[in-house]
Amino acid sequence: MAHDIMDTVRKRLKDGWLKAWIAVEVVAITPDAADSSLRKHMEKIGREEFCLMYKQEFKEPQKIPHPFERGKDAYSQVVEAEIVARRFEDLLFLVMNYAPSSIEILEPSEIRLKLGEAQGVLNSISELIHKFAMSHAGGVMIDAE
Repeated sequence: MAHDIMDTVRKRLKDGWLKAWIAVEVVAITPDAADSSLRKHMEKIGREEFCLMYKQEFKEPQKIPHPFERGKDAYSQVVEAEIVARRFEDLLFLVMNYAPSSIEILEPSEIRLKLGEAQGVLNSISELIHKFAMSHAGGVMIDAE
């Protein structure tokens, strides 16, 4: 099976797909909750049609100070994964909707965007900013002067 998926990865790279490494982190109140939620989150990413996840490495949950409640502990867990994605815009969608802690494009060494793709990227970012503003969670302040 692993050989078959790597054949698919190589074919998609030849077809112009992008290869990327991502790290995703969750924080939860128990190690089991961290592991369970992280695995479900990665399953959702794996179901996206625009990408193929072919490698995952789940790290062990680590005890950390609770980020919101002093004196309590929480658990952080990280997974590192490699994917191939159809387009740069698809990687942007992944970042905006699945919030990896970090992403690195491994291949190709240069990306060229058609005008429509570049506009799609900019409109996606604009849409996200407007969603934050509508939820009163942030936005962009406009100086009227």
